[in-house]
Order: sequence, then C-alpha cells, then structure tokens
Amino acid sequence: MSLFFNAVTSDGETTYSFTTAGYAALIIVLIAAVVAACFFKNTKDQHKFSTRQLVVSGMCIALAFVLSNVKIFKMPQGGSITLLSMFFVCFVGYLYGLRSGLMAGLAYGLLQMIVDPYIISFPQMLFDYIFSFTALGLSGLTSTKKYGLYSGYLIGILGRMAFAVLSGVIFFGMYAPEGQNVWVYSFGYNGLYIITEAVITVIVLLIPGVRNGLNQVRVSVNESDSKRIAMNKIA
Repeated sequence: MSLFFNAVTSDGETTYSFTTAGYAALIIVLIAAVVAACFFKNTKDQHKFSTRQLVVSGMCIALAFVLSNVKIFKMPQGGSITLLSMFFVCFVGYLYGLRSGLMAGLAYGLLQMIVDPYIISFPQMLFDYIFSFTALGLSGLTSTKKYGLYSGYLIGILGRMAFAVLSGVIFFGMYAPEGQNVWVYSFGYNGLYIITEAVITVIVLLIPGVRNGLNQVRVSVNESDSKRIAMNKIA
C-alpha cells in the first residue's frame, strides 16, 4: 500500500493521499476504462461505441466534474451539495443505456478520486469513489422508458445513496452522536447532501425550457447514431 499511498495524520485522524505511483496507476486505470468502453457494445444498437458517443460521454463527465466544484455546501466528512453535477453522469445512461452509464460513472469516480480524495482505508475508497459513483450509471436502466430521464436519475441517485449510507455505517459510524442509531446518522448525513441536490435537480429538470432542451439533445444524438448504423449496413 505504501507504494501508492502516503499516510497523513492530522488531529488524531489518519487519512491517505496518493503517491506519484498512485496517481500514475489511477490515470492508467482511467485510460484503460476509456479504451475498454470502445470495445463494449451499446445496449441500444448492439454496436461498439462510436467516436461521437465517446465525445458526448466525455463532455458530460467533464461538465459534471466542473459543476462538482461549484459547491453550495460541503460536509465535514466528505460529500457536497453541488450544482447538478450528478445529473450529467446519469445523463450518459439516459442517452446511451446501462453499460455506457456505468462506464461514465466509473470514469467520473476515478476522476474525483484523482483530484479530491478523502481516503481512510482501501475498502472505504471503493465504496465512496468506485461503487458509489458507478451506481449513478444505473440511470441507463430506464433509458428506453417513458419519463426515463426522471426515473433513471432517481434510480442512479438511490444507487449512490445506498453505497454512501453503507460507507457511513461501516467506516464513519464513530462520528454518530452518542446514543444515536448509526444507520439513522448515516442516512441523515448522506441524505442531507445527496437528496437535497436531487430535489434541486428535479426542480430544474421540470422547467419546460430545460426539459425540451435535453430532449432535443437526445433526439439529435439518436438521429446521428441511426444514420451511422444505416450507413454501416449499406456499406
């Protein structure tokens, strides 16, 4: 572990930061995830990812990352209410389906871990960065359903919430006030920022102009992919 992590002790608390080798390993994993995405078949058209899909997904991840730094409120043991950052990870799943959404969530989690890590143990790192953010890609489960934009987003949020609550119980239960149930504490702590951001996001999505704009993006993306598939069949 010392090859990839440095232990940092402050006020009696030990956290871990990445060494140069650790950052290099994370970047390699991130690149490998992108390369692997090129060979995964899309759930909707059963073709490998197109360059356009990778570009659109990359733009959504980049936008999510930028918005994640617009923090409305930051929690003391990690987690923040941000400006709709989780939505744009979920949006990839809505556009392209489950596999694409999960890959986008994984890439976003790795990016967050590279730039702003809060690590107290390897299992906690997996729960808070890998499992939790990858779960946002569950939005792809309803990508073909009516109102899939909303239901998919809520499913992705619930997935992230589940891993965040488990992480709170397993790794941060000692912060619960004396006499308070650790599950209640973890749900309240994580719900404060995850559910609050979800409510704000849904309110924004219900604005007609926003909803119509996102639908237009999806129509444009689907039309381009349909034309590409047709050309491939003709060729």
